[in-house]
Amino acid sequence: MIRINLLPWREARRKAHNLQFYILMGMIAGLAASIVLLVHGYYATRISIQAERNRFLKDENAKLDKEIEEIKKLKEEIQALLSRKQVIETLQADRAQTVYLLEQLVRQTPDGVYLKSVKQTGSKVNLTGYAQSNARVSTLMRNFEASPYLENPDLVEIKVANVNNKRLSEFTLNVQLKRLQTETDAKGAAGKPAPAKK
Repeated sequence: MIRINLLPWREARRKAHNLQFYILMGMIAGLAASIVLLVHGYYATRISIQAERNRFLKDENAKLDKEIEEIKKLKEEIQALLSRKQVIETLQADRAQTVYLLEQLVRQTPDGVYLKSVKQTGSKVNLTGYAQSNARVSTLMRNFEASPYLENPDLVEIKVANVNNKRLSEFTLNVQLKRLQTETDAKGAAGKPAPAKK
């Protein structure tokens, strides 16, 4: 009987299998490394793009913050100018009110009434004087009530006084100056609708 030794063939086949295994492992390792590099590159690109977007948004936010600050400053300046305008209009109206007050005191003071002092505090005017009778004081108050520039006469005190051996009524009364319509008030009133006629 002939004997055949198969050991070298098995050894060769085992080496071929081992070589194939190592080659396959190398290919798998290379493929895995390629996949890892591709994924890393993809996400690195995405991160870079997002970082660029974030940087752009940050710059735009900084620009908007500056514009908002400028708008706030402009609003403050506009408010300051409007306040100054209101003060100037008030001063103009008050300046004219003094003229109207003196003119009305001359016009509305009846005969037999003499003013001793006139004191103005804002729109309130305090008058002190003498009258030949209490009826003359009443006439003065009615005249003030009918005046287009004066309103709300209020008698504070009236008493008997002797002046140069004459018996007179000494009085103190308050009266309000009517607020003159400024340009701003006139515009506001012009913008309001007229009341409906019945």
